[in-house]
Amino acid sequence: MSHLFRNGLLGAAALLATTALVPAFPAYATTQGQLDSFANAFGFKLTVVPDAAGTSFDTRLDLTLPKTLPDSGWALYFGSVAAIDVRKVVSGPFDLTHVNGDNYRLTPKAGAALKGGATYAVVMAGASRSEYLAMPNAYIAVEGLKPRIIAATRPVFDPASKLEALPFVTPFTDEKTAKSGPADATEWLTPERAFVLNASRTVTQARPDIIILPTPVSAKHLEGKALNLAAGIRLSLTGLTPADITAALAASHLRQAAGGVPVRITVDGKGVAESYHLLAQDGKIVITAADAAGAAYALESLSQQAAFEHNRLKPIEITDAPRFGFRGLHIDVARNFHSKAFILSTLDRMAEYKLNRLHLHLGDDEGWRLAIKGLPELTDIGGHRCHDLKEDTCLMPQLGAGPQGNPTVDGYLTRADYIEIVRAATARHIEVIPSFDMPGHSRAAVRSMEARYRRLMAEGKPEAANEFRLQDPDDTTVYDSIQHYNDNTLNVCIPSTYHFIETVIDDIRAMHDEAGTPLKIYHIGADETAGAWTNSPACQALVKAKGLDPAHMTPYFITEVSQILGRKGLEPAGWSDGMGHVKPEEMPKVVQSNSWGGLFAGGVAEAYRHANRGWDVVMSTPEVLYLDMPYAPDPKERGMDWASRGTDVFKVFAFMPENLPANATVMTDIQNHGRTIADSEPLAAGRRITGMQAQLWSEGVRTDGIAEYLFYPRVLALAERAWHTGAWEPAYVSGKSYTYGDGQVNAAQLRADWQGFNDRLTPRLAELDRDGVQYRLPAPGARITGGIFEANLAYADLAIQYRPKGGKWTTYTGAVEVRGPVDTRSVAPDGWRYSRIVTVR
Repeated sequence: MSHLFRNGLLGAAALLATTALVPAFPAYATTQGQLDSFANAFGFKLTVVPDAAGTSFDTRLDLTLPKTLPDSGWALYFGSVAAIDVRKVVSGPFDLTHVNGDNYRLTPKAGAALKGGATYAVVMAGASRSEYLAMPNAYIAVEGLKPRIIAATRPVFDPASKLEALPFVTPFTDEKTAKSGPADATEWLTPERAFVLNASRTVTQARPDIIILPTPVSAKHLEGKALNLAAGIRLSLTGLTPADITAALAASHLRQAAGGVPVRITVDGKGVAESYHLLAQDGKIVITAADAAGAAYALESLSQQAAFEHNRLKPIEITDAPRFGFRGLHIDVARNFHSKAFILSTLDRMAEYKLNRLHLHLGDDEGWRLAIKGLPELTDIGGHRCHDLKEDTCLMPQLGAGPQGNPTVDGYLTRADYIEIVRAATARHIEVIPSFDMPGHSRAAVRSMEARYRRLMAEGKPEAANEFRLQDPDDTTVYDSIQHYNDNTLNVCIPSTYHFIETVIDDIRAMHDEAGTPLKIYHIGADETAGAWTNSPACQALVKAKGLDPAHMTPYFITEVSQILGRKGLEPAGWSDGMGHVKPEEMPKVVQSNSWGGLFAGGVAEAYRHANRGWDVVMSTPEVLYLDMPYAPDPKERGMDWASRGTDVFKVFAFMPENLPANATVMTDIQNHGRTIADSEPLAAGRRITGMQAQLWSEGVRTDGIAEYLFYPRVLALAERAWHTGAWEPAYVSGKSYTYGDGQVNAAQLRADWQGFNDRLTPRLAELDRDGVQYRLPAPGARITGGIFEANLAYADLAIQYRPKGGKWTTYTGAVEVRGPVDTRSVAPDGWRYSRIVTVR
């Protein structure tokens, strides 16, 4: 999961003044207007600098105080997803305090002689490798006044690329910041290196005349006269209802007309689920599908091809079926909220690409995002962030949210919203899987229920106050979670915890029932528990009464909740690190494990071990399928980078989900080293991987547009691999090992298949343009050799523009002579947006 920050940890902080002391300016009694002025004039700059030894890098935060200072106490709150060891602060005029999670507070030391107009620096050991890992919206708080965001820390958006920028971050210029240490072989993907990489993947071959994505099992043109679909289509249905294909038709280029081409669709219940056969010839189209989903997918394929052929469809025959029955997309709306409109739009894209599972991550430390009947505090408090130290009205700001709530990161889904989403998903043959992480990653629930407890106790209702409490009040355990919370874990030993969980499950089931689609799978999370409860009297009593192992209380919890789900007829699902510790014989018969172990860190053995238990194993591999990772190792590419420094479209396309060791042949590790993956725990005969799921975790995803940038076009490569098996993928052989570059994957076939995918990608990007989706446009690869400028692209047949520094943009048509540095960028198919600009010299 996107919960580990394995690099860039800030180990110490030093504070010093960086300007000479100047005479003090007059202080004043702080009013709201004066605080507003103070925040607007406050200077805030983050810079990566070499450390004192010159062997690594530090992060320096320069704070320039306005000329006039408040005389009442003020505090500066800022976020850092990398931990800062506040114990190692050495000197200076500020005290640095860790509030919780990624929230830190700087306060002037008592008696500190701060000078208006002076600049002070907070120097923290360690540095991130991306300009986008900084958190915006730092703010100033004064007791009794409304806190205000420091204007210098607000993000801005570039009008040409529509990309978010953080102007308070000094651009990274030293490529050595790309490395985590001396052994790290990572290099920035400069335009020159990108040019070579792009060229190495390009194959000269005929462009495909069938452009359907994901690739069908079989598709071929036939002899005969083209079908004129411009006149529309005339449907006749057998074995399905119009509602089964209404959404597919609405999203397609096809229109119904009384005099249109006859299209007969029959669902016969035969063959693999979601499969279909389509024959378009002799003036008519005949579709036979295994089920309604297959019929909808047949119409999607027909629509794509007909649009490509400008509605003059050549006779064609398609036989198609999915590789996996589970083809999923995961959206984290807990860390930063994403709107109902974005989720509904995502469902449209998923249907277009034949994805069929939407995993909604609705609850985590930073937010609870679904209204639950009878528990309004979950969303009234857990769905909002503001500066409330007691957290009686909201959660404290995290992840750059700001102090007064922010509509792009705040909010929740009402019951009506969720029911609408489930209905929309069902109409598109997509199953919604709700997820509330537990027992760790549960701070929003814990704090919300504590606020409920305080309210009801104040009303003199102790029994009601304790009904859904998630903490043992006598627990003195001190712990630090993976993301530095000290209060984010449910107590697994008290009955009220399980009462709370059942209440949530039952209400979600009721919402699904109201939507007309029964709940089938409930995802419990089960990962990265901080090891709480050691000093909980309730746990000590439970351990003694049941003879439990106090070191293995998380497996006890997972088993208990899984059995609750099993009794309700629901399949429990969880992340593989937590699920791996339970006893299979104590679990329900059907269990799903999302395998998120690293390919080079034991994840292959873990995935096969869980499959050998008979579980449904859905590959969720972070190096490839965590789409919150950056596209490339570049400081201007946003994304967390603990699992991968670069996950481009090709990497997702080249993933081999059914022969996991083989990925070593085409993929390097986190430090860009080729390695060997041994099949140490082989997949047993008759067992197999059952699906793929791409994840978008939202720590740094503050807008729907950022989510779209990170999703697309990588989601198309996910869809391709989850639906279609590449001819270049070697069959799994039990016990066989693979090493980087060993030739056991047919590189020529892989490049040819990639080129075919690439050639079919541009029409899909044009569709995204039509729908206003802010997908990532690739910055060109480019080089200047002997005064000759050349450029290419990693994917898609897009226009490239270039200009000499300070000159006008010109469309690139081939190698051209230039003088001096050249800027270059790519252009969206409809011309409404551009990639980020890169410069070659």
